[in-house]
Amino acid sequence: MDNLTHSLVGLTAAKAGLERLSPGASLLCVLAANSPDSDIAVILFGDRSDYLHHHRGITHSIVGVVSLAILLPLLFYGVDWLWARLRRQLPKTKLRGLLLASFIVSATHPLLDWTNNYGIRLLLPWSPRWFYGDLVFIVDPFLWVVLGGAAFLLASKTKISKFIWAAFAAAITLLIVAGPRSGDLSNRTLIVALWMAALTGTINLYVIGAREKWGERIALVAFAVVLAYWGALAFAHSRAVAQGREEAARIAAPNGEAVLRLAAMPTLGNPFRWDCVFETDRATYRFPVHLITDNSAPRMIRYEKPSGALAQVLDTVEQQKPARVFLGFARFPVARLADPGCATQTLVQLADLRYTEPGRSRGTFALELPVDCPNEPGTEER
Repeated sequence: MDNLTHSLVGLTAAKAGLERLSPGASLLCVLAANSPDSDIAVILFGDRSDYLHHHRGITHSIVGVVSLAILLPLLFYGVDWLWARLRRQLPKTKLRGLLLASFIVSATHPLLDWTNNYGIRLLLPWSPRWFYGDLVFIVDPFLWVVLGGAAFLLASKTKISKFIWAAFAAAITLLIVAGPRSGDLSNRTLIVALWMAALTGTINLYVIGAREKWGERIALVAFAVVLAYWGALAFAHSRAVAQGREEAARIAAPNGEAVLRLAAMPTLGNPFRWDCVFETDRATYRFPVHLITDNSAPRMIRYEKPSGALAQVLDTVEQQKPARVFLGFARFPVARLADPGCATQTLVQLADLRYTEPGRSRGTFALELPVDCPNEPGTEER
């Protein structure tokens, strides 16, 4: 998940009662909720391949999460102990309380990351296997409003904090209304309307003194709503998988292909639309699944598995670090050759079909490598 969601989980958990375990526990909870993403530091010392190789790796595994859950409270307590010693006072923080809060909140990070289709490698260093929940899109405004609303009601006590929360809400609203991904929302008007209604409802709760009336129960209710939301998404996901399998079998049958594996993955801001990707013995496909509308004749993307010249090129580039790392990450890798006739520069284009297509993006989920000119292309797209 995005770090905003992780931070809101940490802050809401603190307001649910963990902040009473020790002075400084609130800040610790926010940091612990984000600590596994410390693997982003690899960017400072490596390239894009290094980041792709290490992100959601050892720091997101059982070993890494437990280690960070211990290290962070020790650092907190150590700094407080040194400061207290310099001032000839007793430390204010309580190591046992910090450790308990850290373990509880740190565990939420791999859980949240598992829920989306990027996945985590929970069993490193023993196994590089990826685990995917495929339930929640990596950015989910519903989680923002539920967790952010609870955190606002419980944490906005001063004029400065109210101003910060107001600026934060304005920035997120702008992001949803006119952000770079807002155009990807298939039901943008409805989402904006629901977002504004949620903001208005949260402000009304604040005005009537919800914090004074219900206190920590607000945070507990927020977590209960999130769990109920996940349950609803799990049901929708099961329906999308079932519908996707039926459609995949219908698509594969005319070509005499056998479906080997299939995944239904969430989309931004629409729990009724899922992206279905499946692999057969001859090709990899992607098509949308609509749960409450007519799903006949969906737009389909098809990439044949490498053969001929493309297969030979891939055998060569797989020895290179960028391709080796990318193919180790990609869940549904596809490939094609750009300009196989060598009119300009011939490139082998790799992509993970759960996110993009070859040549469509040069972000983390796609890769282009120059190769020697082959004799024939080896891909097919329909």
